[in-house]
Amino acid sequence: MELRPLIPLCLLFCAGCNLAPTYSRPGSPVPETWPAGGAQAGPPSTPDMKWVDYFTNPDMRSVIQLALDHNRDLKIAALDVEKAQALYRIQRSGLFPDIGVMASGQKSRTPEKMATNGVATIKEQDTVEVGVLSWELDFFGRLRNLKDAALNQYMATEQAQAAVRISLMAAVAQSYLLYAADAENLRLAQATLETQQAYFDLITKIREAGIASDLDLRQAQSQVDAARIDVAKFRGLVAVDRDALDLLAGTQVPDELLPNGFDAIEGLKDVSPGLPSDVLLQRPDILMSEYQLKATYADIGAARAAFFPRVTLTAGIGTMSPDFEDLFSSGTRTWSFAPQILAPIFTGGSLRANVKAAEADRDIAIAKYEKAIQASFREVSDGLIQRKSLFDQLEAQRSLVNDLSETQRLSVARYEAGLDSYLGVLVAQRSLYAAQQGLTAMRFAFQANQIMLYKALGGQM
Repeated sequence: MELRPLIPLCLLFCAGCNLAPTYSRPGSPVPETWPAGGAQAGPPSTPDMKWVDYFTNPDMRSVIQLALDHNRDLKIAALDVEKAQALYRIQRSGLFPDIGVMASGQKSRTPEKMATNGVATIKEQDTVEVGVLSWELDFFGRLRNLKDAALNQYMATEQAQAAVRISLMAAVAQSYLLYAADAENLRLAQATLETQQAYFDLITKIREAGIASDLDLRQAQSQVDAARIDVAKFRGLVAVDRDALDLLAGTQVPDELLPNGFDAIEGLKDVSPGLPSDVLLQRPDILMSEYQLKATYADIGAARAAFFPRVTLTAGIGTMSPDFEDLFSSGTRTWSFAPQILAPIFTGGSLRANVKAAEADRDIAIAKYEKAIQASFREVSDGLIQRKSLFDQLEAQRSLVNDLSETQRLSVARYEAGLDSYLGVLVAQRSLYAAQQGLTAMRFAFQANQIMLYKALGGQM
């Protein structure tokens, strides 16, 4: 019997029906545009801006690249993708026949008492066959749906890796900004300490001349001690920030890549709130949810196909001979063909329960998909609203620092002219120092907000 005429028939059977429900993307449960909410208008941005174009500071880009090359969480995500790809290939291989070589040899001795002529005999049988070891004919799409489910899980894992990548870049950028903010505060505290020490030395000399009071001297000393406390505090914070940055980078960040303060960091690219809200559908975590949702549709098809018979084919062609030496001589050809049909009759309701469970998984995946869209919409909306508020606060804080700088200058001049006590200088210095720290905090908050928007938009700027 020739096996070749069976191949087209088997392929025709394998292109049978598919019992999976037709997939349609759920409607977006959020408005098409962002709420006005005070979001500041900005220049239009390119939707597919690369991260190297968004993070404009070269040193920050270098640190981010270090993290992309060495961060362990990102390595784990990449290995998860490789594993999912291998699992998909395993599942896909079920659509194709397992073809191999089957060889067997057997010798047996028939004892004298069992032989008809009373003479013991030795029989030998050697067989070599090439054929289909096992092939399930996918009449009802069970294997194809399992393959599609594995494919969508693989695609979801790829999107999960992309989400980890974007989150890592945002975390590194924010950690870099935090280091810059604390380094700026440390620089400010050191400058304040030098200034307060100079004032203390001056008042000490004036006190020795009998002009300044003990109160002025003690007030100046208290300012020196307060500045020393801040220097020690921010020196410790800078060291902690360095450790956090090294952990994210997965390696030690070179000193030359670290910022000395905010003045060394260029501004980030602006974000355009005019982008439509459907840009969220391209966020990696939302794409991951959608692929997982598609996988549940395929799981339903596989569960439905379990109600129908499964046909498995085993076939081979080869040679058989009573002597190994004659195994490949003429007259030894043999073949085998063994189809098997397995049809469920009674399963105690497990098949129907499997379908119900698969349908419940689909409904759960739909809810998770819609929730992911809603959560991402809120992230972007809140970020745009905060962006306007932070911009206004930053401008006001800059104006406050300028005003208090002038106030301090006038207070020092009046004290040196003997018109006011040192208390006026002390109050002006404290107010200016607090305002300068507030300006550093506002600059950090404004740029951190821009990074948060970059992450919330999934890198789609």
